[in-house]
Amino acid sequence: MKDFFTRHGLKVAGVIVGAIGGYLYYYFVGCGTGSCPITSNPWRMTIYGAILGLLIFDIFKKEEGRGKEIKNIK
Repeated sequence: MKDFFTRHGLKVAGVIVGAIGGYLYYYFVGCGTGSCPITSNPWRMTIYGAILGLLIFDIFKKEEGRGKEIKNIK
């Protein structure tokens, strides 16, 4: 389990932060009339926020093998 969190800790944090942010967006902004398909339901907005949090936090992941210099071939 510890190995899982060392490899995917940033993604898990992104999902948690995104879900909290999505719910807070629903709570404070939301949609008063109920005609908005995403923001009128707290469950949908929380899931939407979790997905966005995962995608945003995944940008900052270090890729193994990337950034290595290519040797000069003559």
